[in-house]
Amino acid sequence: MSAVSATRSPVLLRPMVSDDVDAVLALDARVHPTPWSPEFMRSQLGLPGSRTNLVAEVHGVLVGHAALLVVADEGHVTSLAVEPDRRRRGIGGTLLAALCHDAVGRGLVAMTLEVRVSNAAAIAMYRRFGFAPSGVRPNYYADDGEDALIMWAHDVDEPAFLTRVDAATGGANHG
Repeated sequence: MSAVSATRSPVLLRPMVSDDVDAVLALDARVHPTPWSPEFMRSQLGLPGSRTNLVAEVHGVLVGHAALLVVADEGHVTSLAVEPDRRRRGIGGTLLAALCHDAVGRGLVAMTLEVRVSNAAAIAMYRRFGFAPSGVRPNYYADDGEDALIMWAHDVDEPAFLTRVDAATGGANHG
């Protein structure tokens, strides 16, 4: 994956490498009540055929990361996190758009994710990208028992998908 510059912020995206794991886990500790373990995170980096792991940097500082798990012809967004003080600046959308472009490049037909039902900002962003609610996973989050909203985009293999993705990010080129 090539570096990407977003139009709304000077964001550089690149593949996550082992040297990023500590910074990613530190970010996750600020964002998620129960972050992944270092061992799990490093194991994901060794599976490029079925995983995409990206980091976002602004002026050399890691400010976000995202991950996609490929299962058959579907992509599951397993993580998308942005530094709390950097939110609402297009970083999350830039990361999600890169995962969407990666899914298209891999020939996937659908994408899914789970999001906390209370995370209205994330739900709104996912809707802009064409993800639609399809159900709820009760008590999904172990830290507090909050439900997860399941969202799907079923048109990943259609041209309209990337048109919508690019419109959601102001037309930034994501690869």
